[in-house]
Amino acid sequence: MPEPSQPALSDPTAHGADWGRHGTWQWRCHPCHWRVLGEPGHPPLVLLHGFGAASGHWRHNAAPLAAAGWCVYGLDLIGFGASSQPGPARRVRLDNRLWARQLQGFLEQVVQGPAVLVGHSLGGLVALSCSVFFPAWVRAVVAAPLPDPALLTAAEGDGIGAPRQAIWRRRLRLWSVRVLCRLLPLELIVPLIAHSPLLALGLQSAYHAPVLADGELLRLIARPARRPTAPRALRAMSIGMALRPHHATAPALLRRLRHPLLLIWGHQDRLVPPAVAQQCRRVRGELPLVMLERCGHCPHDEDPQGFHDALLGWLDGLQATASPAAAYLWGSSLPPSPPGP
Repeated sequence: MPEPSQPALSDPTAHGADWGRHGTWQWRCHPCHWRVLGEPGHPPLVLLHGFGAASGHWRHNAAPLAAAGWCVYGLDLIGFGASSQPGPARRVRLDNRLWARQLQGFLEQVVQGPAVLVGHSLGGLVALSCSVFFPAWVRAVVAAPLPDPALLTAAEGDGIGAPRQAIWRRRLRLWSVRVLCRLLPLELIVPLIAHSPLLALGLQSAYHAPVLADGELLRLIARPARRPTAPRALRAMSIGMALRPHHATAPALLRRLRHPLLLIWGHQDRLVPPAVAQQCRRVRGELPLVMLERCGHCPHDEDPQGFHDALLGWLDGLQATASPAAAYLWGSSLPPSPPGP
């Protein structure tokens, strides 16, 4: 088992996009960037960024959560941030199953124990996936928000499994997706967007308030997009996410979920509108949902105080309950390594 590299011993930056002590951890030959802020003896909480972002996007959240008594970790998922940006591979697909396995390895080798998982957008789907595939390593999940096109067609009471397609249909779909993604000139499109005002305009669509003057935010989004390996990683995750099996989609994962899950949504979210939150509750009607006003797709960054109040209040409520789930949530025992998906 590879040993994680240790972060620098200098005092960490508490605020801003460079928050925390930084380290690089090798997972299956992929260098993965991570960071940590807070006391090592405090209960662990892992922050997972959304699509196109990185752990620096939690710039307004890490310090307040650490001050509230958590040891806060941030992980750059493979393909994003300062982590490895691999291209398409036949045997390994870059989708939420792989990111869940990466996260489980991070919990086992770096955090060295189960943790509360807090994910923004794609990070929320990864947190949900990890909680289903590797339940022993997760204590609770927060998705802010939870995106998946499959939720738009999900209905309460549907079975977990999907009708199995004929072999020729599956092969045709596989071939079509691969050909389409390989024909797209991403080596031209991605640098064009990353070095032009189009990136800022795209970023603004994720926010309700104006952010075009936020240089720190623009830099943390632009930096990984300008790496020469970014186009191939985008192609790999486009293929991987398009070809996911049904059991890796959000509706199927929600039906299998056994951990506490909190949904946090921006009322003005144009990318994943609040109607998707209601679809989540059609699948699992008991899910708590917090809607934050005057927020778009990034409630943790647009309204940090409201986000922290919702998150910490919910966690305090879990701690105060006397249920077996709460006893496990705040337990300290280390789980065995599970087989995974």
